[in-house]
Amino acid sequence: MPGRGFFRRNAVGRDFLNGNSVSTSVNAAATVAAAQTAISQSENAAIAQGLKRQDPELLDHLIEQYQHRLLRYLLFLTGRRDVAEDLFQETWMRVLVRGAQYNGKARFDTWLFTIARNLVIDLSRKRTMASLDEMNEQNEDDRPFEISADGPSPLEQFQTREDSAEVGEVLLTLEPSHREVLVLRFYEELSLEEIATMTQAPLSTVKSRLYRGLASLKPELAKLRGHRPAEARG
Repeated sequence: MPGRGFFRRNAVGRDFLNGNSVSTSVNAAATVAAAQTAISQSENAAIAQGLKRQDPELLDHLIEQYQHRLLRYLLFLTGRRDVAEDLFQETWMRVLVRGAQYNGKARFDTWLFTIARNLVIDLSRKRTMASLDEMNEQNEDDRPFEISADGPSPLEQFQTREDSAEVGEVLLTLEPSHREVLVLRFYEELSLEEIATMTQAPLSTVKSRLYRGLASLKPELAKLRGHRPAEARG
């Protein structure tokens, strides 16, 4: 599966040495991050110009780069492949028709996912499926919560080759708004601030949903494994 397309961030290895080597590593990481930000901004601007021209080659390239991520996001939001595939097509139609609205100031992938998310919400208002808007109206636990940047994320700890399918299955059982934040944070690698902007939710609410989603994930995964024969889990 292709990576994050234009916007894939190269991981900077952690330096466990002390003294000057640590300082050098931090400076190097800052330089790399600044260079990547400049490149990303330039690429976003190029995409914005291409969409304004309705460049067919650019659109084909964007579909190729983002098709797997977009379909995965829609599958997690809707829980139904047929619905996700319909919304997938509709999302790209919106990109084609409304491409001039993208100004290149934000990351293209967050703009793309915002279009997809709005289509899911529109559909949920017409059908009886669980609504993301309804989830937004519930009382949220706004306790401060941060994910450590050191080591694998809590979700990544579950995502070994053997249990990645189980994690995906359990995610579909979580509350829609909690599931969405987990997918955006750990699958799509959006920052909490980017998720807050995309979902139009306060940062404290995003942190609360992340906390609740992670808190629900582990026991649900254990419950799923407990109901399966040992040979199926091994």
